[in-house]
Amino acid sequence: MKIFIINGGQVFAHSGGFLNQRITEWDQSFFTHENGFELKTTNINHAYDLQEEVEKFVWADIIIYHFPVWWFSVPHGLKEYLDKVLTAGHRAGMYYSDGRKMNNPDRNYGTGGLLHGRKYMVTTSWNAPEAAFTLEDEFFQQKSVDEGVLFGFHRMNAFLALSALPSFHFHDVEKNMTADRLEQFRLDYLQHLSAEIFQTQLHAIEQ
Repeated sequence: MKIFIINGGQVFAHSGGFLNQRITEWDQSFFTHENGFELKTTNINHAYDLQEEVEKFVWADIIIYHFPVWWFSVPHGLKEYLDKVLTAGHRAGMYYSDGRKMNNPDRNYGTGGLLHGRKYMVTTSWNAPEAAFTLEDEFFQQKSVDEGVLFGFHRMNAFLALSALPSFHFHDVEKNMTADRLEQFRLDYLQHLSAEIFQTQLHAIEQ
């Protein structure tokens, strides 16, 4: 199985990208050749070639995005990466069109993706505690990360014809981070990978 990891943990202001680099390292310990995986990675802080990035998307069976949420959106370096790479992917294996036909322009928008049969997963990291999304009268009005802040991000992937694996979100990573908490994050994330990727592999074998 071919895995493409995008580390969107941008180095900017007080953020050094530490946690998302650690998560990428956890991926590298999990997605090994011995475990039956081929792995490619991109770090948005490093120079990248647009054609090579398009080829990684087209090559992968599963694309995994890691990024912190800044001001309720993706970091600007990741947004720039996506703007450039997705534009380069037009009629180059990622998507053909927006899916509509001239004779019925109101229907089928978003159905021109070319990455059918591939999956994606997203992890995010937050200063916000998990309870801010679940408790009544708290900030996010009981909307989950995926149905709220990440709604547009998920639609972007659907536009490419990718289907979603369950997300994983790291909460309260600034004020309350400790070595023990980081280790628990690692264990929980690897357990998540084991469950979701195993099911994906099993389904692929059954196909």
